[in-house]
Amino acid sequence: MGCEGYTSLAPVYERLGEQIDYAAWADFIENCFDQYLPKRPSLVLDLACGTGRMTRELAGRGYDMIGVDGSAEMLSEACQKERGGILYLLQDMRSFELYGTVGAVTCCLDSVNYLLTEKDLQTCFSLVHNYLDPGGLFLFDVNTPYKFAHIYGQNAYILEDTLGKGKNARNIYCGWQNCFDEATGICDFDLSLFEEQPDGSYLRTAEHQQERCYPMETLKAVLGKTGFEILGEFADFKFSAPEKTTERWYFAARAIKP
Repeated sequence: MGCEGYTSLAPVYERLGEQIDYAAWADFIENCFDQYLPKRPSLVLDLACGTGRMTRELAGRGYDMIGVDGSAEMLSEACQKERGGILYLLQDMRSFELYGTVGAVTCCLDSVNYLLTEKDLQTCFSLVHNYLDPGGLFLFDVNTPYKFAHIYGQNAYILEDTLGKGKNARNIYCGWQNCFDEATGICDFDLSLFEEQPDGSYLRTAEHQQERCYPMETLKAVLGKTGFEILGEFADFKFSAPEKTTERWYFAARAIKP
């Protein structure tokens, strides 16, 4: 789990997400290292790493990186972009295994929301705790209840872009229909990807994904049960306090071990 549904979207995932400022996000991660750790970690796990965009960003800043993801297609893209030095592992975020402990774990882009039950959430957090050094840092983010209710809801979106240049350029369109059930907290995403072919026709592929909306209280309770000290929850990379209309919560937690 953790992007395991990204099959058709894997080759175009990074292009459709070009608006994400990974450099600013990595700056925030390093600011958390500086604020909450006695020194920056040497070995970092990027959990649910997808195509490795954040993994590569952190590797470029000098960290030894491990990337874990449940999608073979996403990891295939990550490996094609790899220039050496990153260990990628095809594993479910509820059952991953490492060779030892790491100084920090990052889990970006609402991958935690793909854990659809509190049992899965607790299992994942327990594994993260197990593979962190004593006092190691766990940094993750989630989509907020506000975003599920007001941005996702029953809304539909169209994403479009162009891949390649010149004669090799081709258009891509992604239709995205949301269906959020407030009673269960589950949001269903039905995605249709249209890729222009050399003859001008379009190839359509479809995917279905789900995310779970978790209240702040649940996330804090599960972190506490799995041995973490919560250091803060933030609305942005400036460490601002969350508000009612915040769309993403960023968590920083420390692994407490004997």
